[in-house]
Amino acid sequence: MDTPSFDVVIAGCGPTGAVLAAELRLHGVRVLVVDPETGPASFVRIVALHMRSLELMAMRGLLDRLLAHGRQRPAAGFFAGIPAPVPRGLDSAHAFLLGIPQPVIVRLLEEHAIGLGAQVRRGRAVTGFEQDADGVTVGLAGGERVRASYLIGCDGARSTVRKLLGVGFPGEPSRTETLMGEMEVGVPPSELAGVGAPHRRFWLRPFGGGVYSVVVPAAGVADRAQPPTLDEFKRQLRAVAGTDFGVHSPRWLSRFGDATRLAERYRTGRVLLAGDAAHIHPPTGGQGLNLGVQDAFNLGWKLAAQVRGWAPEALLDTYETERRPVAAEVLDNTRAQMALSSAEPGAEAMRRLLTELMDINEVNRHLTEKIAATAIRYDFGDGPDLLGRRLRDIDVAGGRLYDRLRSGRGLLLDRTGGLTAAGWADRVDHLADPTAALDVPGVLLRPDGYVAWVGDDQRDLDDHLARWFGSPPA
Repeated sequence: MDTPSFDVVIAGCGPTGAVLAAELRLHGVRVLVVDPETGPASFVRIVALHMRSLELMAMRGLLDRLLAHGRQRPAAGFFAGIPAPVPRGLDSAHAFLLGIPQPVIVRLLEEHAIGLGAQVRRGRAVTGFEQDADGVTVGLAGGERVRASYLIGCDGARSTVRKLLGVGFPGEPSRTETLMGEMEVGVPPSELAGVGAPHRRFWLRPFGGGVYSVVVPAAGVADRAQPPTLDEFKRQLRAVAGTDFGVHSPRWLSRFGDATRLAERYRTGRVLLAGDAAHIHPPTGGQGLNLGVQDAFNLGWKLAAQVRGWAPEALLDTYETERRPVAAEVLDNTRAQMALSSAEPGAEAMRRLLTELMDINEVNRHLTEKIAATAIRYDFGDGPDLLGRRLRDIDVAGGRLYDRLRSGRGLLLDRTGGLTAAGWADRVDHLADPTAALDVPGVLLRPDGYVAWVGDDQRDLDDHLARWFGSPPA
């Protein structure tokens, strides 16, 4: 077969695809990203970055750039829209939510990937592929064929890559549908104060410049490929609120459902899935973009290790074993949140009960951390509670921990001064710092910031370095 012209082709240049491309480029992997759209969506839907995603952006030096374009809000009231204070004891230096326009975050992440050397070709859809023992031949719209070692489907809920791969996507179809758009209204702002209830999928919120974000339940489930009309919005507003508020001059109109699906597997040979191509769920709690971005951070360094030739056996398979259970938990918590949005008496009673329980700080923090993805613990085997968890951005010599992770390499944080990762110096940095704000002797961090080892025994450390970073170079 022909020699691959790229190491990795990524289908889809949304947040997941752009982050994955950047992560691969940190390790010198040759990346091509293709997307059928000629540019990011023009409509200004606001998306949310939760604590774990903010931490990951900080680890790559992107957070300040994003903060300049977003609006911070307290880390509270995430679960089913139940009003609650910010829980005490959140374990993050970035304990807030960042609302940011979707076109802006897509543009910033794409620019980041291109700045690191990724090639992005817009207006080019994947039309087919064939994989063999040495790589994947990918067909693009227009008849072009490119050769790569791996193909990654980050091409959304209707993923062409997933369908061509023959991977099942079981789950539940949409049972309810919601209309969303931005438009002007024909009544004074004073008449809109307090209108709607987010858990009922209904609100009118000022966006600026006389434009309002309008969300209202649809009458039924329609083809999501067909955008709703302004007349449909008016009918539904009258049905729900008794008035259409004189809405007019829409900027954009769309609809979303509550379909919940999880891919049967994330990898078949040299083709993998990430983001919405692997899992979809209702937007309740604002977790979708975050789940996909975190997939990319998990997969990027592992796929790079495979391409560069130092990956331990089965390292790439840990992408699915770690991330698919996380997605399954997100699907379950969105199912629960959707059930709490029902107007049925049983759901109303459950919502009142949960509202009372949220007054207990431990309950409030547990649900907040579940949505924010800071409670994730990967199964790395027996060991201290810190093993398999991400480490917060702590003070270290000369600054902050996350600043030491910008290269996408592993890091040995050593408070003893007697440990070494010298045999893996091409993959793992070493910071000897007895003053680090850490209550264990030493930790080995993976490139995605998760703790792969805890202790002070060099022989045990060497075993874990080999487990995650392969054999030392000769």
